[in-house]
Amino acid sequence: MTLKLSENALKVLERRYLTKDENGKIIETPEQMFMRVATAIAAADKLYGKSDKEIAELKESFYRIMSSLDFLPNSPCLMNAGKELGQLSACFTLPIDDSMESIFETLKVTSLIHKSGGGTGFSFSRLRPKNAVVRSTGGIASGPISFMRVYDAATEAVKQGGTRRGANMGILRVDHPDILEFITCKDQNKQITNFNISVAITDDFMKKLSNAEDYDLIDPHTHKPVKRLNTKDVFELIVKQAHKNGEPGVIFIDRINQHNPTPKLGNIESTNPCGEQPLLPYESCDLGSINLDHMYKNVAGHIEIDWVKLREVTRLAVHFLDNLIDVNRFPLPQIEKATKLTRKIGLGVMGWASLLIRLNIPYNSEEAVALAEKVMSFILNEATKKSVELGKGKGVFPAFKGSVYDKKDGALKMRNATLTTIAPTGTISIIAGPCSSGIEPLFAICYYRKVMDNDKLVEIEPLFEDVARKRGFYNRELMQKIAENCSIRDVDGIPEDVKRVFVTAHDISPEWHVRMQAAFQKYVHNATSKTINFPYEATLEDVRNAYLLAFNLGCKGITIYRDRSREEQVLNVGTPEEEKQPQKAADTKREIAPRPRPEVIIGTTTKVSTGCGNLYVTINVDENGLPFELFTQMGKAGGCAASQLEAIGRLVSLGFRSGIEVKSIIEQLRNIRCPSPSWEKGQRIFSCADAIARVIERRLVNPKAMQEPVVTEPVAMKHSYEDEQVTISIEDQGNIVGVCPDCGGALRHEEGCVKCHGCGFSKC
Repeated sequence: MTLKLSENALKVLERRYLTKDENGKIIETPEQMFMRVATAIAAADKLYGKSDKEIAELKESFYRIMSSLDFLPNSPCLMNAGKELGQLSACFTLPIDDSMESIFETLKVTSLIHKSGGGTGFSFSRLRPKNAVVRSTGGIASGPISFMRVYDAATEAVKQGGTRRGANMGILRVDHPDILEFITCKDQNKQITNFNISVAITDDFMKKLSNAEDYDLIDPHTHKPVKRLNTKDVFELIVKQAHKNGEPGVIFIDRINQHNPTPKLGNIESTNPCGEQPLLPYESCDLGSINLDHMYKNVAGHIEIDWVKLREVTRLAVHFLDNLIDVNRFPLPQIEKATKLTRKIGLGVMGWASLLIRLNIPYNSEEAVALAEKVMSFILNEATKKSVELGKGKGVFPAFKGSVYDKKDGALKMRNATLTTIAPTGTISIIAGPCSSGIEPLFAICYYRKVMDNDKLVEIEPLFEDVARKRGFYNRELMQKIAENCSIRDVDGIPEDVKRVFVTAHDISPEWHVRMQAAFQKYVHNATSKTINFPYEATLEDVRNAYLLAFNLGCKGITIYRDRSREEQVLNVGTPEEEKQPQKAADTKREIAPRPRPEVIIGTTTKVSTGCGNLYVTINVDENGLPFELFTQMGKAGGCAASQLEAIGRLVSLGFRSGIEVKSIIEQLRNIRCPSPSWEKGQRIFSCADAIARVIERRLVNPKAMQEPVVTEPVAMKHSYEDEQVTISIEDQGNIVGVCPDCGGALRHEEGCVKCHGCGFSKC
């Protein structure tokens, strides 16, 4: 058969999927890629005693459904099957316990997963809240959000081996003491950019929300209430932030666990990056999608769903995804064990909106919602039959005993604990295209799509062009006019019946978006990825109502997006000239945000003598020679001294990375005085902050800055020792020998020791 790929599909395959040699030259065709994958996946049947002939037939069947674009597995499978890496799973969830060992062990595993092309999900809900006391060290906990930032930075550095950017899901329970900070942690669009975030909302919270009651925040370490918040206030903050930039999303964590097929293995705490795959700790999942735009037939000029073909593709897809588990090379033994214990797969769909158009059914209609239930129930029913068939031939999943399928009145001998998932299918729908993504409606009739490193791929809905040509209203001027709009609703020259069917995301009210998600969710074991689109003019009440409707209709979570609420978005409409137009005055406000850290930077370290000891100041610059960060170190300083130096370093680094003028930073730090000034190469150093300013000036502004005249004037300094106000002049400082590392007060030399009268610190 001849492989039919669009121009955009070829671009994506060449950029990310087809095998390259050590020089980056493509050495594989798309046909060879599909055969490589089919061969690797079919080989799993050798483990169950299948003959070479049976395996060859299965390989040909797998090749046929992929090369015909009737079914495609997740991207890591297409990229890695049959290769040395061999990591085929799309997503993983990893546990994070309340210890440094767990946090950074999980971070290491996360980096390995990202390098191999997978995405990761975490619940940070077990971490003790910010400022909680750590008994083992006597220190103060930095809280979940601080560690999310660490994970975000690591993800930025790895960038998934150059094929897929790292993707994470960060989840925090609504009853965690740091929930308010979590809800607003992505208030600025350039913060924690490698994470989607979702609040895990409980049934108890939703019940109390109906009466605007207060609820307890529970310390995950002590399991005791530490504070109370009002449900309405917290919910309104979630709505406000989601309205602002689409974050956070919401998952209904109790509902997810009500559908947990293996409750004896523990509770589900987190999902994959897009929220459609709730998983137990260390589980991974293999996803694949049926192209519904190919599941139709023409009967005497009338388009109908081809149920026979859909049955065949569904059953082959289940076999494919189950085999994938056996040939997968997992990045960690714990992941392999957990995955094979339940053998979860996630078969979904793409091309739903395209199929509706072929059937002449508007997306926002009762007929479409009813058909969604019919199609997905059919897929789940056939998938279940195939999983039972595999279970009889190869054995049920090892955690079957005690699962929801292990019933007294007759067990359902399932091979897989879960079967269905609706994933976003962003890239594989381009490969299968022209094909709409997942169960989303058309975004627009004509638009450009940003992929990979901001490449722009022009997308035109071919079904509309076919109709326009057949109905005689196609012309270039009309197409140009359509390209400038999100919708054809108000475009003259298009028949009303065409407008009725070719609805786009912004023609559809949020209610219909949610209802469509809920219709599919009824027959999906895992969860359903669906963006609830809002126009720019949408109100907070609109968002609030969508969240409540999603809960009431049985969805497991919800993600909303209001158009143009972020600086960058993947899909855009409008003319290219718009990008070149100057912004209106009201839109010229620019958010100042720090530059991302390059992988390698260089710098210098300067030693300065201060009244507290030798201070070492390191200034690093980026690849363009611009100042990027500043670090300080002073001997064995601890307590307040070390924390103040770290604070100064962090703030100066933030200023460097955000483009603040270096001279302005110097002006703020110069001549700040402490009780222990010193002399350094003929000049007075008033404090550590003053020393840092002089090093910055010497290294970045004026190499001769350290040669300025000596400052000798007496300086009055005040410091509060409990209730006593003490004024000291330089001439009277006799026995002051430094700054107290605990409270910042003056250290005096007395009786052979240094002593602070402010807090009692002493050292001999």
